[in-house]
Amino acid sequence: MKRARLTLLLGTEVPILAFLAFAILPWFWMMLSSFRPERDLTRSPIALWPETLTLINHIELLQRTNFAQNLRDSLIIAVGAVSLGLTLALPAAYAFSRFRFRGRQVLRTQFLVINMFPVVMLILPLFVLMRDLGLLDTYFVLIGGHATFTLPFAIWLLTGYFEGIPVELDQAAMIDGATRLQALRLVVFPLAVPGVIAVGLYLFITSWNEYLFALMLAGRNVRTVTVALQLFIGENQIQWGLLMAGGTLVSLPATALFLFAQRRLVSGLTGGAVKG
Repeated sequence: MKRARLTLLLGTEVPILAFLAFAILPWFWMMLSSFRPERDLTRSPIALWPETLTLINHIELLQRTNFAQNLRDSLIIAVGAVSLGLTLALPAAYAFSRFRFRGRQVLRTQFLVINMFPVVMLILPLFVLMRDLGLLDTYFVLIGGHATFTLPFAIWLLTGYFEGIPVELDQAAMIDGATRLQALRLVVFPLAVPGVIAVGLYLFITSWNEYLFALMLAGRNVRTVTVALQLFIGENQIQWGLLMAGGTLVSLPATALFLFAQRRLVSGLTGGAVKG
């Protein structure tokens, strides 16, 4: 009994606690540092626990800089990328899961092959294309770029989830007079909500955290928070208070969404990962 308990402790509990500490402690230190006065952040050695807590960094960030506007830009782009990505991924995944056509498996494999290429290889041709179309530094260029880059994995994941829903449900709905689109909207989609939430959350977090597209394709009229945070790092000085406060605010939306949809996210990811 003691040996089994020791095995469980060393083989499962300790590694999980170590992983949680590795993941959470940097975020907790950033959040705690955002409430420190600037003088405490530049002191050496820095105290593990601040003597005083203050909101001056957050107030200065939102009042003296354009960070509130940058948050709005990131939110518009992330919501747009989720909307466009799901609008394209849902019918495509449904078609892959329900129809058998020539080249189907080749196309599905290509979805994964595309993700093998780094973003830096795609940014230059995309920059030239958007420049010729006059779309640089607009919401559309980042929404389209983010949705396009994440679309293959979204289709792959949703296809696996749709394949776990019996085809007989579609056929029964169409026998009762529903069209194919009505069967998708009224029958299949409600059953696929966990998978849709998982893909939507993936699209949102990927777009919210994306940096290279936002740096190369926009930056003056449209500036996301990932690019805005870089402005606090100068050549000779780093504004640690504003940087920590900005990093804390940037992490809140994704964290809140994950905690809110955690159960549906896990079921959606596992459901889509093991099918197909």
